[in-house]
Amino acid sequence: MNKIKYLLLVCLAFLSCKGQEPTSFSEAALNDSFLNLQGEEVTFKDILEAHKGQTIVIDIWASWCKDCIGGMPKVKVLQQTHQEVVYIFLSLDKSQEAWKRGIEKYDVNGNHYFMQSGWKGDFGSFVNLDWIPRYMVIDKEGNIKVFKAVEADDKKIKDELK
Repeated sequence: MNKIKYLLLVCLAFLSCKGQEPTSFSEAALNDSFLNLQGEEVTFKDILEAHKGQTIVIDIWASWCKDCIGGMPKVKVLQQTHQEVVYIFLSLDKSQEAWKRGIEKYDVNGNHYFMQSGWKGDFGSFVNLDWIPRYMVIDKEGNIKVFKAVEADDKKIKDELK
């Protein structure tokens, strides 16, 4: 009987751990530093501040990622359909040179930043990166409206951009 109670308690604890997705970024994620195309360091907070009052779609990608490149046509459709939205591309490429070549090779249009802290940095840890591409939507007030999508044509993204 005690084993059943214990098992039930463990299952309940496990299921309740899912929790809600965050609606705002942690201080650590906001203070993580990225590189812009000019090679200058910029915090994630500064990236968001530059687009304050606008809806933002974030695309975390890499030029070596087959799924990221395969999803680019869907991103381009999203950009054509929602031209009023700011598109921020955060790269997990292995080098800045590969990142810049990938932008040009795949004709990626938007605002580009290199995630120098990588998958396990403060930003990557906050968003719990486990797969790319990864899409997020930030509303005009700076709230995270879509925390995790792995397809640019995800219904959550489309609904939020309506």
